[in-house]
Amino acid sequence: MHQDFFRRAAWRGYLLALLAWGVAFAVRYGLAHWFPPGFPYLTFFPAVVLVAYYAGLRPAVLTATLSGVTAWWFWIGPQGFDIGVATLVALSFYVFVAAIDIFFIVGMDGVSRRLAREVERNAALAESRDILLREVQHRVSNNIQVVSALLSLEARAAVNPGARKALADASARTALIARIQRSLVDAERQATAFESLARSIVTDALTAAARDDVAVSISSGEVALSAEEATPVVLIMLECVNNALEHAFPNRPGKIVIELCDDGAVRNLVITDDGVGVSQAATGETGSLGLRIITALTRQLGGQWSLRSAEPGASARLSWPSATASHPILPTSASPLS
Repeated sequence: MHQDFFRRAAWRGYLLALLAWGVAFAVRYGLAHWFPPGFPYLTFFPAVVLVAYYAGLRPAVLTATLSGVTAWWFWIGPQGFDIGVATLVALSFYVFVAAIDIFFIVGMDGVSRRLAREVERNAALAESRDILLREVQHRVSNNIQVVSALLSLEARAAVNPGARKALADASARTALIARIQRSLVDAERQATAFESLARSIVTDALTAAARDDVAVSISSGEVALSAEEATPVVLIMLECVNNALEHAFPNRPGKIVIELCDDGAVRNLVITDDGVGVSQAATGETGSLGLRIITALTRQLGGQWSLRSAEPGASARLSWPSATASHPILPTSASPLS
């Protein structure tokens, strides 16, 4: 039985009050010979509580009044409306207990209803905020996509090969940012699964580089990236993969392994290839655009990035504090990719 059923129409509440009083009176009258003296209200208190909970204040007062009058007539003192001291004390006790019951039940019901309305209002505000946020993110993603398209047009019109490549790279990076933003919108502000996003982006990078001879393995378990982590982490990963595709496998097939793990305090992204390794000549190229991008994004994460020779190939590692942990900003240590 829904609690509001007897409140939506006043007559229902008063009907419940009369029915509850009638049942309580019938039970008390039928069991009168079984009850010891001094229990005139035993069946009436539950009726008052029931009506106060389901029908509210006025029907509860009606039930309490009818119950008190009935108990006064039949079971308090001599039959009839006795006004002796003992009767008045018994009636005062009944009025006090019934008033306390009604006060607390109706009061708590009012508080719970106000709380429910406040929860509904906050839920509506939260839903409006989420809709607005998703709309803003959609617009940001679309604007970034427009910038990427404009850069692509400029790249096609550029005469200088160096300028053409720089504009094309800038267009690809802004398109990737737009894509990540769109994935965050689709996730509705939930954490973004790294593995599915990384696999899609790395597949596009392999296609763009025309390297179907490079195998890529991606593993991250159940690790997901927050909105603050997704863009810088994926951009750093893509820079490492692109540099590996460009320099690590000049004339042969190869393999790239991407692993993301989380130990609770620090997250680690490791990109390993079995290519030619880190050359001495590359070590001096500390001012390359790719390295500057990685350094800036690593600083944004408050983490540390490094590159080392592996056996074989090279291994790039990005470490940054987990979103649930509080850590000071780590110094960025960087070497150019192989």
